[in-house]
Amino acid sequence: MTGLNTLFPRSSFVGFDHLFNELEHVARHANDHYPPHNIIRTGDTDYLIELAVAGFTRDELNIEVKDRTLVVTGEHQSKGREYIHRGISTKKFKRTFRLSEHVHVNGADLQDGVLSVELKYVVPEELRPRKIEIGHYEGLTNDTDTKELLTEAD
Repeated sequence: MTGLNTLFPRSSFVGFDHLFNELEHVARHANDHYPPHNIIRTGDTDYLIELAVAGFTRDELNIEVKDRTLVVTGEHQSKGREYIHRGISTKKFKRTFRLSEHVHVNGADLQDGVLSVELKYVVPEELRPRKIEIGHYEGLTNDTDTKELLTEAD
């Protein structure tokens, strides 16, 4: 990806390899338009990806999540029909979606030629805000752990 590397040379950024890899992935797949899809926010932390997969059955579709990448593939199995005109595409496809670090796939459903994949952004407990009570300290309670200043008399 010459344009991005020229604009932001990797040699100037240390520890941002994951960001450059994400940007390169997006650039490589920018022209992937099949099957058409929608990404819908259904709540503060809920999302829905809809893919138009008319002509595909449940058995011809596969959904996998690996390394924060959601991959939806479809491979139509021929029924031996002779088409005079074929306007509904059932070509083989592989559609990928990069997921944020804390996005989980809740499930999927196929209805009326639309495959719906439910996603939820789940904030881990350690990243959630927590209330700190005033006057309560969970630090050192053992007197032997306190540090003493050394003087020359010691």
